[in-house]
Parts: sequence; C-alpha cells; structure tokens
Amino acid sequence: MFSDTIAAISTPLQEGAISIIRISGEDALPIVNSIFSKDLSQKESHTITYGYIYDNDTLVDEVLVSVFRAPKTYTREDVVEINAHGGVFITRKILGLLLQRGARLARPGEFTQRAFYHGRIDLAQAEAVEELIEANSDASAQLAIEGVRGSIRALLEPLIDDLMDIIATIEVNIDYPEYEDVEELTFSKLLPKTNAWLEKIDQILVRAKSGQVAKNGIDTVILGQPNVGKSSLLNALLDEEKAIVTDIAGTTRDIVEGQIQVKGVRLNLIDTAGIREAKDTIEKIGIQKSEQMLEKAQLVLLVFDASKPLDEEDRRLLSLTKDKLRLCLYNKSDLVKKIPEEGIVICAKEKKIQSLLNALEKLYEENVLSEKPLLSNERQIGLLHLAKEDMMRAKQAMELETEPDLIEIDIQSAHDHLKEILGEVSRDDLLDTLFSKFCLGK
Repeated sequence: MFSDTIAAISTPLQEGAISIIRISGEDALPIVNSIFSKDLSQKESHTITYGYIYDNDTLVDEVLVSVFRAPKTYTREDVVEINAHGGVFITRKILGLLLQRGARLARPGEFTQRAFYHGRIDLAQAEAVEELIEANSDASAQLAIEGVRGSIRALLEPLIDDLMDIIATIEVNIDYPEYEDVEELTFSKLLPKTNAWLEKIDQILVRAKSGQVAKNGIDTVILGQPNVGKSSLLNALLDEEKAIVTDIAGTTRDIVEGQIQVKGVRLNLIDTAGIREAKDTIEKIGIQKSEQMLEKAQLVLLVFDASKPLDEEDRRLLSLTKDKLRLCLYNKSDLVKKIPEEGIVICAKEKKIQSLLNALEKLYEENVLSEKPLLSNERQIGLLHLAKEDMMRAKQAMELETEPDLIEIDIQSAHDHLKEILGEVSRDDLLDTLFSKFCLGK
C-alpha cells in the first residue's frame, strides 16, 4: 500500500538533550546506512548501535541508531530511529540528509496512519494515540491509554456480534424458510434482543459523559454578586494573582479563566462579572457574558458574603442555578463571628479554601467520575448515537411487523456505524482529515 519511505522529526524541534528522527519504509535501513558510520544491514531487530552521522566526509553528529524490523514495529514496516543531540540545526541537518538520500518528509500523523492501514491498530486506537499526546490531566491520560490498549474494540465487539446474530436470523429465514432446524423468525424473539442491545448502548452513552469530563475538564463558573470575593477565590484556587481584586464593586468586567486539577480531573475555572443591574455599557456586556457562561457551566461555585444575610439578589442567584450542579460558598469568614451552618465556609482573601477543595474531591469521587468512563471521542459518540437511531427505527418496524428484509436495512446500518468507529467501514476523506490533526512525526 505504501511504496515510499518516510522520515520526520518525532521530538519537539527545540534545543534539548536528545532529538529523535524516525524513518519508516522498505528503504529505511539502506537510507540510514548511506549516512551512518556502521552497516546496519545485518543488525537484529530491536537493537541499538552507536556510531556517527556523516555528510559525505564531514562528521555531523554522534548518535545512537535503533533498528526495528517489520512486522514487529509501530508501522509494521522497517523502522529506524536516530537518537541525535538535541540541537535544532543538527536535527534538521540529519533529516535533510535522509531526504536527500531518498526518504520523503512524512505528513502529520502518517506513521500512525500506516500503523492503522497495516492492521496494527484500529481507528479508535489511532485516535487514542493523539488523545494521549494531548492529555492534560490524570483522568484524560488514563482514558487515552485504555483506548490505546484496545478498550473500544473490546467494548464494541459484543455489540457488533449481537447485531450479526440478529441479521443472520433474519437472512436465514428469508433464504431458507423450508429448513426445519432454522430458528423460526418471530418478532416476539427479535424484540427482546433489540431491547437488550439498546439498553447496552444507553449505558455506554451515559458513561461517555464522564469520559468527556475526563478528557475536556469541567467548565466551572464562579458566580455571585459584585464584591463577594469571586476574583479572590479564583486567585486562591490558582495560587496566583490572575484577577484584579479591589474593594470597588464591579471590578471584573470580562471573563477571567484558569485551570486546576482536582482528583486528576481538570476544572476550567471561569471568574465572571457580578450579576446585577448594570451601571454602564461595559459592565452590561460583562454581565451578559457571565449569563452566557452560566448556561454552559457544568459546575457552579456560588459565592455569598458571609458577613451579610442573604438578600433578594442572592436568592435570585440561588433560583437561577437550582438546576445546576453547584456548591454554595460563604466567603469572608474572617469578618463574622457566627459561622453559617449550611454551605462551605472559606476566606478567599487569606487563601483559606481547604474546605472547598475537600468538597470538590468528594464531589468527583462520588458523582461525575463514579463509573469508569469508556468513551470521550466526539466522532465515536456521534456514531454510537447514529447506531442507536438505526436500531430504534428497526424496533419500531418490528412492532409494526414490517417485512424482515426492510427491518434488516436499519440493523445493517447500525452494524456499519459501529464498524466505522473502528475504521473497518470508512471514507478516505475522513481518514485523511483525522490523521492530519496529528503532530508531525507521530
């Protein structure tokens, strides 16, 4: 399928201790041999050889060269990796020599694309590779590594087998109705199988929500009236002076953001302008943005001034967020003698927020990530939804006792959507787009 040999720099192109230039293809060994001080032709697979890179008679670098012979390689082709000193000039120089000797510069994601086309990994595993590279929390990294190990295939194959069983039952009754040993096709037998399949899909889709949380983090809005300490809370959580803090109400005119990790989950913190009747145009725009952020929020940290009783505006905010996952915080505990019995008491100004951190840890132990997530990839989840819609149509047709061959069309479509997740039913334009998002050299 791939007749040419590709090369790329697989480490960040910047000054560092080591850089790696990767070559894959049937001419990988001869091309490296042409610039290396030792002959790699007889080297065994998975060995490292010390030597020098030359540009004709000019010494370029002292290197270690790793040899991986097909098919036990990342791409299932011959692969060579040159471990060079990490200077930008030297790294580019070695890559240039490989290109002069017949290699082609790899496209973004082409090494992984070859691994997919050669059957070493499926498409879900390929996507997990990129997600592992981009992981920014323990939870997203763990989800990605499970995907690399083939958890998506293990999840989907029983569902695919169930669909094939239903399809086979329909087809054998259509083609061989006269055989006595063929299981008789009745809608009373197909419907329970279809309902059981739909229940499994629903369970996966519910758990996929926690997978998206693990991957993307939780959009967390800090909400409250002006001057209750929202910006001080953001600064305390981030442990830096991210937002301007003054005694003047309405200081925050725009959205201020930051990120923290809680129990391996990333919280995308958003400090909003205090929601109230705006006094000028700029403040009005800030408040409108706050309301937009609130609509999208997955978690609300609702901040009250503990030194004052709740007023009408506070109660309005409580009502506004009643359907959201939220934590109610009573700030400025240093100004009160009697601590509120309900809610979480903090003093953001003095960075006394451990009670909040404890509450967040408990929340994500017991709530959002209580079940191990299985999916987080939007493409995969979208295809699961399509497969579910196909089977819902098939179920309705069964209930109406429609002709079996018409019912089979929807079941076959559901089967194809699941296979598309793994890349076994695919479009070349889609694959090109997916792999083009990978970093160069991967």
